[in-house]
Amino acid sequence: MKIALLILLGLVLGLLGGAAVGIGAGVAWVELFKTSNFEGYSAMLVFFTFMPIGALLGAVGGALLFGIMAARNTDIAVERLSLQERDQSYR
Repeated sequence: MKIALLILLGLVLGLLGGAAVGIGAGVAWVELFKTSNFEGYSAMLVFFTFMPIGALLGAVGGALLFGIMAARNTDIAVERLSLQERDQSYR
């Protein structure tokens, strides 16, 4: 359950971060290549092309990253150890 919740958290955070990066990349594209602003063409390019692509890539990347981190996490024990077993493991 922990892994599934962390994957969902990574999905949401990646979605938001990827959308922000997509907007930044779109604005840089518009400025770098001098895209026409006739009838809001440059804004439509940024918000209908770059933002969804960035959000999609960010969501997939965030979910994968958080999923891998959650699956490899060995610091949190799944089973509780008795006090005697815990003391022996520190020696």
